[in-house]
Amino acid sequence: MGIIQKDALRTTVISYLGLVLGYLNKAFLFLIFLNAEEVGLVNLIVTVGLLFAQLANLGTVYATWRFFPFFRNDSRKNYGFLLLNSLVVCFGIVLFTFIFFAFQSKIATYFSLKSPLFVAYYFWVIPLGIGTVFFMLFENHMRGLHKNILPVFLQDIVLRLVVTVLLLLFGLGCFNFNQFFVLYLSAYFIPAIFLCFYLVKIGELHFSLKSITVPKRFRKILLSFSSYSYLNTLAALFVISMDAMMIASMIGLKETGVYTTMVYITSAIQVPYRSMIRVSSPIIARFWKEKNMVGMQSLYEKSSAVGLLIGLLSFLVVWTPRQELFSFLRAEYSSGIYVLLFLMVGRMVDMYCGLNGTIFATSRKYKFDLVFTLFLCVGIFFLNMYLIPIYGINGAAFSTGFIYVFYNFARSFYIYKVYGLHPFQWSQFKLIGLFVLNLLALELVSSYFLKGHHFSPLENGIIILLKWMVIFIAFVLPVVLLKLENESASFFQKSVLFVKNNYRKR
Repeated sequence: MGIIQKDALRTTVISYLGLVLGYLNKAFLFLIFLNAEEVGLVNLIVTVGLLFAQLANLGTVYATWRFFPFFRNDSRKNYGFLLLNSLVVCFGIVLFTFIFFAFQSKIATYFSLKSPLFVAYYFWVIPLGIGTVFFMLFENHMRGLHKNILPVFLQDIVLRLVVTVLLLLFGLGCFNFNQFFVLYLSAYFIPAIFLCFYLVKIGELHFSLKSITVPKRFRKILLSFSSYSYLNTLAALFVISMDAMMIASMIGLKETGVYTTMVYITSAIQVPYRSMIRVSSPIIARFWKEKNMVGMQSLYEKSSAVGLLIGLLSFLVVWTPRQELFSFLRAEYSSGIYVLLFLMVGRMVDMYCGLNGTIFATSRKYKFDLVFTLFLCVGIFFLNMYLIPIYGINGAAFSTGFIYVFYNFARSFYIYKVYGLHPFQWSQFKLIGLFVLNLLALELVSSYFLKGHHFSPLENGIIILLKWMVIFIAFVLPVVLLKLENESASFFQKSVLFVKNNYRKR
């Protein structure tokens, strides 16, 4: 875990700095300068733009995860692997741009009743998707080179700083909403453009077709793997997009704004997990190449332990002061409290099951993962159809959280039956027990001393800090000092050392 923890810690630090900027934008400036319907529009366009990017990549991203270790050869210019993928992406962009135009009328009919504003801005999905798909392609190639820092910095810091500036200028009246919207979506090209120039500079991206020398025997394998992985991940991403699109069409953009804001808040607890996945995916591919099942089992266990720790801690940090945190938001966002709960449960289980998705996607059994993902997609769709009309956005959140829990445990069980790999350890039950005690204690104290009282913003801020101090003393310190779970304690200790060492260098 040395390489992984070192890079994961660095990317996590950058991601958390980006998270602060993201919260400044999404949970503060967005809510000050935009109404809930405008927030819903922006978030829905971004969500559908991500879906367009997923469609247009045609599986190239996942082929890079799995096969780049086989093609990495400096003397052969990596067989022109990146240029080949770039050409495939360009074809995908043209294909799905045509499809988006062809289905314009049907999409307009679907959204026109409850979300007519989305119909007016529908075609901005395409440029946003183009910027996103090229970033995805370049970022995954950088992963294969074990260069994880620059993509994270561009996406989490540079892009969000640009958005912050745009929001402030919009708030000062420098331009109207339509102009802000166009500039906001245009900003998504910045990370892709920087990565493109960087890859050209270091000699990874060549523009000569003669540089594409991928052996013919690999082409069928690449096509087969990319096709299945493409369908699998497309279905998984459709699940992410489905909630926002169904809420927009069945209820409206205002509720979409509340729901997608809660989605953003819950995404905070996955920052370290995403950093670990980003660093681990090429190492998992290398383990398969070397048939190193011992190393893979060790990595699987350790990543799960760290994921569980971060998930439990993040749940306590976000959920226990929920009333105080929501007091800083507009009243219309109070309907999102239980959305927050259901989504966080799903996120925690996702992290606890660790690298099951990466292991599955890079194994010889990758085709079977499509079955699980289709179940995920179909399950959420039908639960949404039943629960959204009854419970609104809470129904959508329950559908997603519940199905994700079942999906992750089912997929982990299958990996165990086929490969004998599992992420679970008995020591983790100590961690879960400590989490339950902390959660119950804080809930009892809140219900007894704080329920029914109305506090000022300053008082709410003090209560939040006090709760976080209790969590640190009663949860974090026992994990570290008593070593309730070795990998979790090690992660905390290395995190502290990392911060200290970087501070001394400055």
